[in-house]
Parts: sequence; structure tokens; C-alpha cells
Amino acid sequence: MKVSIACEFSGIVRDAFIQKGHDAVSCDIEPSERPGAHITGNVLDLLNDSWDMMIAHPPCTYLCNSGVRWLHEIPGRRELMYSASGFFYKFVESTIHKICIENPIPHGHACLPDYNQIIQPWMFGVGETKATCLWLKNLPELKPTNIVSRRKPKVHYESPGPNRQKNRSRTYTGIAGAMAEQWG
Repeated sequence: MKVSIACEFSGIVRDAFIQKGHDAVSCDIEPSERPGAHITGNVLDLLNDSWDMMIAHPPCTYLCNSGVRWLHEIPGRRELMYSASGFFYKFVESTIHKICIENPIPHGHACLPDYNQIIQPWMFGVGETKATCLWLKNLPELKPTNIVSRRKPKVHYESPGPNRQKNRSRTYTGIAGAMAEQWG
């Protein structure tokens, strides 16, 4: 299967699909952290390249519930939210047959469609909490693979700094493995 991993710089989801024998390619405006099939550029330029499946990780900075308070405090933030929402909808409206879009819980001002499922890292072998929504097209809900009872919200306490956004946005390997196993 030909799989596009959109907006992924880490290579984690891409590598999980490759390990299952798929032709997976990640694409992001950032170079990949791991060697492998990666295109550095605008993912929108690749949307019509006859993919069988797409797993998309659009930036959440202006869409997620945790950032809604800044809409009224930072000038221009609302316009950035509209732009981010428009980018998100490019994935929703794609003609790719199987699609998963993942993002944190969105705020209502972003006007995103209803998500199909919320997953947590602790459902896939990592004892952390980080609610992640999945918007699914022609894919079943992801089934938990390894529920962990001890849970902590580590990602929420990531220190400010130049790598904070990247550290918070990496997909956990247990979730990536479950995607490749269950959807591949």
C-alpha cells in the first residue's frame, strides 16, 4: 500500500508502516529526524499523488483547545487560526480513500468537523496522558494494544524552549505501531 504520512518530521509513523511492508513516505516542511523516505516541502503539493492512505498530523498551534485563550490576547491570532483551519480541511477534503487526521482536542472557534475517536498514549503502552483526536475516513477506530495503569501528563509539562513544539508533537511508537498493524 502507498501511504503518505503528512506533516511528520519524526519518521515514527512512516517507519512503522515501512516495517509492515508498505511504501510509506513522510512529508514535512522540516527535514526528517530519521533517515528514510521523506520529502521536505509542502505536503499539499503531494495530495493528488495516488496515495492509498494518508495519516496527517497538521499543526495544532492555532486549533487546539489549550491555545484558545490566546485568540483574544494576541493580535492576528484569529487570522492564523482561520489559515490553520483551512489547511486542516485540505486533508479532510482530500480524495485519498483512507484517511486519518490526528490532532489534540480542538476548540470550537476553529470550526473543525467532529472527530471520530479520542486515544491516549496509555492505551498503547506508554504511561502518559495526551488526549489525541482522530478524524477517520474509511478506517476503523484504533483499538488499544497495551493499556498501562500508571499514567502521568508528561507532555503538558514540557519546558519552554526551541524544541518544545517538536517534543510535544511526536507520535508515540506504540500508537504508530497500532496504526500500521490495524490499518496496514
